Amino acid sequence: MSVTTPVIRARWGDIGWIADLVADALHPTALGAWLVPDELRRPSVLAAVARIWTEHALLFGDAFLLQDGSAAAVWFHRYRPIPPPARYADRLAEACGEHRDRFDLLDRALVARRPVAAHNHLALLAAPGRSRARRAAAVLTGAQRWMDTLGLPTYAEAFSEADRDLFHQHGYTDREPFPVPGGTTTHPMWRLSPFWTGRSSGNIRWPARPTELRRNDRANGWALR
Repeated sequence: MSVTTPVIRARWGDIGWIADLVADALHPTALGAWLVPDELRRPSVLAAVARIWTEHALLFGDAFLLQDGSAAAVWFHRYRPIPPPARYADRLAEACGEHRDRFDLLDRALVARRPVAAHNHLALLAAPGRSRARRAAAVLTGAQRWMDTLGLPTYAEAFSEADRDLFHQHGYTDREPFPVPGGTTTHPMWRLSPFWTGRSSGNIRWPARPTELRRNDRANGWALR
């Protein structure tokens, strides 16, 4: 029996689209404002940094989009230590300019508290705009279903009570919260993989993607899977 999901797996050509979703989601938050105080530059800086990490995730993890392209989830497979992105220091400096130190501080704070046990890490969850809660839940449901088949725990960081509630609804439990620069409290979340009888049958079916999607009146060409 096939199991359909509300998500499609992202490809290399989707990186820019995902980076824009992440930037749009992070822009109005307190963390986004601290990372890039300049509101005019904030979207481009956040998108450039998100692009670096999304590219890296497609080499060392997975990324998923809702079928309509309105939400994304970016994961890393942390079975073992993974290297930083290629030319990370140079690319981060190019992307952030004078804001680089703030991104470095956030990186260090998150890495210091990340679990050392093997796990899959939900690094980015983006569902900007209206109906955010519904779309965030939908993309997490589909992505989590895939991650559960891999048999490892999953880990996420919640930066708001809304995200924390969402993770609770999907079976995550709290670990000890900790502050990150900018006055935001981070809530680490941990979820054990349930036993799934179809794990080895390869019965996940990824639906065809649309040939074109529009967001903010910009066309984004997607190849049919």
